[in-house]
Amino acid sequence: MDSRRPAVRRIAIYAAVVGVAFGVLLLTGSIPSSEEARDFGDDLGPLAPVLFVPLFVAVNFLITWPILAGAAGLLFGTAAGTPLVLVGVVLASLAQMAVARKLAGEQKGRLLPQRTKPVEDFLTRHGAAAVMQSRIVPLLPWGAVNYSAGVTHLAYRAMAIGTAIGAAPKVFAYTALGGSLGDLTSPEALVAIGLLVVLALAGALVVRRQIRATPSPREAAGTPPPASAHPRG
Repeated sequence: MDSRRPAVRRIAIYAAVVGVAFGVLLLTGSIPSSEEARDFGDDLGPLAPVLFVPLFVAVNFLITWPILAGAAGLLFGTAAGTPLVLVGVVLASLAQMAVARKLAGEQKGRLLPQRTKPVEDFLTRHGAAAVMQSRIVPLLPWGAVNYSAGVTHLAYRAMAIGTAIGAAPKVFAYTALGGSLGDLTSPEALVAIGLLVVLALAGALVVRRQIRATPSPREAAGTPPPASAHPRG
């Protein structure tokens, strides 16, 4: 019997539970908008700043963090909301990583498919720098990075540092956008939109550089190039 099977089963059950819960929220229209999340924060009164981070960590298991960042911008403003969201994003990343590592158990580092081994090696070798790059790359699901990191040997410290540095610009941008939903032509909103565009372009360049730096399967295996079709005379 494959020793990895119990860990794979645990992860599959967890993923199914989260997927079903998210599907129920989606089908019932229960995923809150930034405004609805802001209204919930208003109802908390003076406790809102104290409870925001733990609520952020818990809710982020089902609701994407930009929505919560927008709510923080509406509720606290950009200046106060940005550090709260950044702390929430770092702790949520660590929490999801910890869940995956707990589910993986002793099989940590042995669960990812062989074809993703270069990704795992890149994460563990470069640590915080690799995490920081993953936060900049556009369209890369943050949750996927968090859970995948949990089944590798990546250190929690590297995840925290890399997320804090790599996430800061996006956190500011989404929080500023949330605080400017009433006027997307305001200077704050325009700066946030411009920053997101710049980050997307920078992320695309990072991806391109990594692809070009990754050896082809033939090169990685050390296979010599094919002989020339025109032998020397």
